[in-house]
Amino acid sequence: MSARIGVITFPGSLDDVDAARAARYAGADAVPLWHADEDLKTVDAVLIPGGFSYGDYLRAGAIAAQAPVMRSVIDAARGGLPVLGICNGFQVLCEAGLLPGALMRNAGLRFICRDQRLRVDSTDSVWTSGYTVGQQIVIPMKNAEGRYVAAGSDLEQLEGDGLVILRYAGVSSSDSGPAGGNPNGSLHDIAGIRSADGRVAGLMPHPEHAIDTLTGPTDDGLAMFTAMIAALEAEAAGPVESAGPWQAAGTVNADPLAEAAVTAAAQA
Repeated sequence: MSARIGVITFPGSLDDVDAARAARYAGADAVPLWHADEDLKTVDAVLIPGGFSYGDYLRAGAIAAQAPVMRSVIDAARGGLPVLGICNGFQVLCEAGLLPGALMRNAGLRFICRDQRLRVDSTDSVWTSGYTVGQQIVIPMKNAEGRYVAAGSDLEQLEGDGLVILRYAGVSSSDSGPAGGNPNGSLHDIAGIRSADGRVAGLMPHPEHAIDTLTGPTDDGLAMFTAMIAALEAEAAGPVESAGPWQAAGTVNADPLAEAAVTAAAQA
């Protein structure tokens, strides 16, 4: 049975269709979730897509974080449900208290839209276990309020516990091809972070826009979705030796990609 990935639509959501396409492209069933409905429809994971939920009134993501569907997402995430917030979704996760910090207006107060070079800093997450630490990937980004900030104590914990999953990489003006460097003034060049258990993650760039080279600059974003599905499949297969912090409460699972590969080989 295919994994069921819920995709939330808020008033003002822009990339919910793209997020659903990425889920299907990775081999999952995309399940639409409505902002006013608390029912998560027994999904296995949730995507909070990009856009301008509620017109970004008050602060980007502030109203969406109070929506009925988010009450259920918050409870489920605290129980181990994988959740990925992309761009506006990252803002929502921070406003909802599932991730620390906040996203502020970009340095220079400009909307930025470009293909962005990123460096993978942590693979201890259901969403990034398909990459390698230090790997550079290229994913589109588009935002006006993408500058990540956090209190000094939160930054210290993020760095000390290895909770930064992605950083802006490269240099800005001398690069040819995809842009490098910190585009928006984010503290510590942070482009994405994760929760301590590795099951909730947020990032400002858009992996759903980089799932194939026909429609995106690369297919580097696809691994974010296939890794999560592989983790779910590994957990469903039963307890094995522990290897990652992303495992759900009460399970002891090894690397999800490795387990999925072993399973596939056994069935071949």
